[in-house]
Amino acid sequence: MTADQAAVRTSRSGLALVSPGLLLLLLFFVAPALLMLPLSLHSYVAGTGITSDWTIANYWQVFGDEYYREVVVRTLQLGFGVTLLCLLLGYPLALVMARASARLRFWLTMLVIFPMLLNLVVRSFGWIVLLAPRGLLNNLLVDAGLIERPLKMMFNLTGVWVGMTHIFLPFMVLMLVPVIQAIPREVEEAAATLSASRARVFWSVTLPMSAPGILSGCILVYVLTISALVTPRMLGGPTYRVMATMIYDDFLQTLDWPAGAALAFVLTAMTLVIVAVSSRVMRRWGGQG
Repeated sequence: MTADQAAVRTSRSGLALVSPGLLLLLLFFVAPALLMLPLSLHSYVAGTGITSDWTIANYWQVFGDEYYREVVVRTLQLGFGVTLLCLLLGYPLALVMARASARLRFWLTMLVIFPMLLNLVVRSFGWIVLLAPRGLLNNLLVDAGLIERPLKMMFNLTGVWVGMTHIFLPFMVLMLVPVIQAIPREVEEAAATLSASRARVFWSVTLPMSAPGILSGCILVYVLTISALVTPRMLGGPTYRVMATMIYDDFLQTLDWPAGAALAFVLTAMTLVIVAVSSRVMRRWGGQG
């Protein structure tokens, strides 16, 4: 068998292996999305329903209407803020877990994933109990004399940031731990023997070598954040709207399905662009490494 024949045979074998998963992806993800595409190109008239005319007004509204632009920017800002908080809180924890003994790492991992065993609605309700105007945190601060009136920590950016950071922090930690574990300790020890301080070893060796894990964790958390629905709805309320809550309202509240479908496609396109750009950065990073 020649080298070309072997390459063709290997390519066919690989295609055969991925074809079942690819078929499921096409049937359950791509096909429903394509079925919604014509819907987004129609208009909706209150009292009449979806019209038969074809228009791109729904897409133009997303980018041309000031209110919609504000919601899109708010969604992107929310994703950036939650991702940054998860990274700042998750990296030290992941570093401790990666450097801990196997027994301690097991228990720390259990503590990290334990919140994921609870229902998302239950965790969001827990934050409502804590952050409400008469919640546990405000009552504690008022009783201690630290504040005179309750702080507004719900139905705004603060509450959503706190709740979503708590929910997505485990994803960031679990992405970082194996990458930090894979960093050879000999490299760090060699830097230390060259009179580098612990801070210098961290900034010059540990942090750069864990960059692929940081990028992967940031991609995952950012994509999950900008597409989240339950927590922004519960902690942000009806006034603090992001793209996911607007899609929900368009489909189930106002029944403006074409506008909801168009906004859903815009959100999907944003997600795909983020993943594509990040994947290219990771490949270039890996090639340089």
